Amino acid sequence: MPEIEITEIHANLLPKYKAFMREGFIKDEEHFGITPYDDENAPFPTESKEDSFTLAAYSGDNLAGVVSFRREGKDREKLRHKGDLFRMYVSAKYRGKGISSLLIEHLLERVKQLPEIEQITLFVVAENTVAKSLYEKYGFRSYGVEPNAFKWKGKYFSKELMVKMM
Repeated sequence: MPEIEITEIHANLLPKYKAFMREGFIKDEEHFGITPYDDENAPFPTESKEDSFTLAAYSGDNLAGVVSFRREGKDREKLRHKGDLFRMYVSAKYRGKGISSLLIEHLLERVKQLPEIEQITLFVVAENTVAKSLYEKYGFRSYGVEPNAFKWKGKYFSKELMVKMM
Protein backbone atom coordinates (compact mmCIF):
# COMPACT_ATOMS: atom_id res chain seq x y z
CA MET A 1 0.00 0.00 0.00
CA PRO A 2 1.33 3.48 -0.86
CA GLU A 3 2.25 5.88 1.90
CA ILE A 4 -0.61 7.91 3.36
CA GLU A 5 -0.54 11.65 2.72
CA ILE A 6 -2.63 14.07 4.78
CA THR A 7 -3.58 17.29 3.03
CA GLU A 8 -6.23 19.98 3.21
CA ILE A 9 -8.95 19.77 0.57
CA HIS A 10 -11.23 22.57 -0.59
CA ALA A 11 -14.63 23.16 -2.17
CA ASN A 12 -13.21 22.62 -5.67
CA LEU A 13 -13.19 18.89 -4.78
CA LEU A 14 -16.85 18.88 -3.76
CA PRO A 15 -17.96 16.17 -6.26
CA LYS A 16 -15.14 13.81 -5.19
CA TYR A 17 -15.76 14.59 -1.51
CA LYS A 18 -19.52 14.00 -1.84
CA ALA A 19 -19.00 10.68 -3.66
CA PHE A 20 -16.62 9.57 -0.91
CA MET A 21 -18.96 10.59 1.90
CA ARG A 22 -21.94 9.03 0.13
CA GLU A 23 -20.12 5.70 0.39
CA GLY A 24 -19.94 6.21 4.16
CA PHE A 25 -23.53 7.37 4.50
CA ILE A 26 -24.62 4.16 2.75
CA LYS A 27 -22.15 1.53 4.00
CA ASP A 28 -21.95 2.87 7.57
CA GLU A 29 -25.41 4.41 7.76
CA GLU A 30 -25.81 3.66 11.47
CA HIS A 31 -22.69 5.72 12.31
CA PHE A 32 -23.88 9.02 10.82
CA GLY A 33 -26.59 11.44 11.80
CA ILE A 34 -27.30 12.26 8.16
CA THR A 35 -28.29 10.32 5.05
CA PRO A 36 -27.09 10.62 1.45
CA TYR A 37 -30.36 12.43 0.72
CA ASP A 38 -29.68 14.95 3.51
CA ASP A 39 -26.28 15.67 1.99
CA GLU A 40 -27.39 15.82 -1.64
CA ASN A 41 -27.53 19.62 -1.99
CA ALA A 42 -25.30 20.56 0.94
CA PRO A 43 -22.28 22.78 0.30
CA PHE A 44 -18.71 21.79 1.12
CA PRO A 45 -18.61 21.43 4.93
CA THR A 46 -15.88 23.98 5.62
CA GLU A 47 -14.71 27.35 4.34
CA SER A 48 -10.99 26.69 3.63
CA LYS A 49 -9.97 29.12 6.34
CA GLU A 50 -7.49 28.86 9.17
CA ASP A 51 -10.32 27.87 11.54
CA SER A 52 -12.63 26.04 9.11
CA PHE A 53 -10.93 23.25 7.18
CA THR A 54 -11.24 19.69 5.91
CA LEU A 55 -8.32 17.28 5.92
CA ALA A 56 -8.08 14.29 3.61
CA ALA A 57 -5.98 11.16 3.75
CA TYR A 58 -4.78 9.91 0.38
CA SER A 59 -3.28 6.56 -0.48
CA GLY A 60 -1.73 7.36 -3.83
CA ASP A 61 -4.54 9.01 -5.80
CA ASN A 62 -7.26 7.35 -3.71
CA LEU A 63 -9.19 9.26 -1.08
CA ALA A 64 -9.01 7.07 2.03
CA GLY A 65 -10.40 9.28 4.81
CA VAL A 66 -11.56 12.76 5.80
CA VAL A 67 -12.19 14.87 8.89
CA SER A 68 -13.44 18.44 9.23
CA PHE A 69 -13.02 21.19 11.82
CA ARG A 70 -14.68 24.57 12.29
CA ARG A 71 -14.55 27.23 14.96
CA GLU A 72 -17.93 27.29 16.66
CA GLY A 73 -18.08 31.04 17.25
CA LYS A 74 -17.87 32.18 13.64
CA ASP A 75 -20.32 34.99 14.29
CA ARG A 76 -20.68 34.83 18.08
CA GLU A 77 -17.86 36.10 20.27
CA LYS A 78 -18.88 34.09 23.33
CA LEU A 79 -18.36 30.82 21.44
CA ARG A 80 -15.02 31.54 19.72
CA HIS A 81 -13.12 29.48 22.29
CA LYS A 82 -14.69 26.27 20.94
CA GLY A 83 -14.37 24.25 17.78
CA ASP A 84 -16.11 21.20 16.34
CA LEU A 85 -14.55 18.06 14.91
CA PHE A 86 -17.07 16.56 12.50
CA ARG A 87 -17.60 14.34 9.45
CA MET A 88 -14.83 11.92 10.29
CA TYR A 89 -14.83 8.95 7.91
CA VAL A 90 -12.32 6.37 6.72
CA SER A 91 -13.27 4.03 3.89
CA ALA A 92 -13.69 0.40 4.97
CA LYS A 93 -10.88 -0.79 2.71
CA TYR A 94 -8.39 1.51 4.49
CA ARG A 95 -9.38 0.82 8.08
CA GLY A 96 -6.89 -0.71 10.48
CA LYS A 97 -3.99 1.16 8.90
CA GLY A 98 -3.84 4.09 11.34
CA ILE A 99 -5.49 6.60 9.01
CA SER A 100 -8.03 7.78 11.60
CA SER A 101 -5.20 8.47 14.02
CA LEU A 102 -3.22 10.37 11.39
CA LEU A 103 -6.23 12.52 10.57
CA ILE A 104 -6.92 13.34 14.21
CA GLU A 105 -3.25 14.03 14.95
CA HIS A 106 -2.97 16.44 12.01
CA LEU A 107 -6.23 18.13 12.98
CA LEU A 108 -5.10 18.58 16.60
CA GLU A 109 -1.71 19.97 15.56
CA ARG A 110 -3.39 22.50 13.32
CA VAL A 111 -5.95 23.49 15.95
CA LYS A 112 -3.17 24.05 18.53
CA GLN A 113 -1.95 26.90 16.30
CA LEU A 114 -5.32 28.70 16.42
CA PRO A 115 -5.65 31.56 18.88
CA GLU A 116 -8.30 31.25 21.56
CA ILE A 117 -9.39 27.65 20.88
CA GLU A 118 -9.71 26.07 24.32
CA GLN A 119 -11.80 23.02 23.56
CA ILE A 120 -12.94 20.79 20.72
CA THR A 121 -16.33 19.13 20.79
CA LEU A 122 -17.75 16.32 18.71
CA PHE A 123 -20.57 13.86 18.75
CA VAL A 124 -20.43 10.20 17.98
CA VAL A 125 -23.24 7.71 17.62
CA ALA A 126 -23.02 6.14 21.08
CA GLU A 127 -23.24 2.62 19.71
CA ASN A 128 -20.08 3.21 17.63
CA THR A 129 -17.65 1.93 20.27
CA VAL A 130 -14.67 1.82 17.88
CA ALA A 131 -14.96 5.54 17.14
CA LYS A 132 -15.51 6.39 20.81
CA SER A 133 -12.35 4.49 21.77
CA LEU A 134 -10.37 6.33 19.13
CA TYR A 135 -11.54 9.73 20.36
CA GLU A 136 -10.83 8.75 23.97
CA LYS A 137 -7.27 7.81 22.94
CA TYR A 138 -6.79 11.47 21.97
CA GLY A 139 -8.19 12.89 25.18
CA PHE A 140 -11.85 13.37 24.30
CA ARG A 141 -14.19 12.68 27.21
CA SER A 142 -17.91 12.08 27.25
CA TYR A 143 -20.04 14.77 28.85
CA GLY A 144 -23.50 13.62 27.92
CA VAL A 145 -25.72 11.30 25.95
CA GLU A 146 -28.86 12.21 24.08
CA PRO A 147 -30.99 9.06 23.97
CA ASN A 148 -32.84 8.29 20.75
CA ALA A 149 -31.17 11.23 18.98
CA PHE A 150 -31.49 9.53 15.60
CA LYS A 151 -34.13 7.23 14.21
CA TRP A 152 -33.33 5.25 11.10
CA LYS A 153 -35.24 2.36 9.59
CA GLY A 154 -37.25 1.89 12.78
CA LYS A 155 -34.21 1.79 15.06
CA TYR A 156 -33.07 4.48 17.52
CA PHE A 157 -29.47 5.60 18.10
CA SER A 158 -28.11 7.72 20.91
CA LYS A 159 -25.73 10.62 20.39
CA GLU A 160 -22.75 10.83 22.73
CA LEU A 161 -21.25 14.29 23.21
CA MET A 162 -17.49 14.47 23.74
CA VAL A 163 -15.03 17.26 24.50
CA LYS A 164 -11.27 17.69 24.56
CA MET A 165 -9.73 20.57 26.45
CA MET A 166 -6.75 22.01 24.59
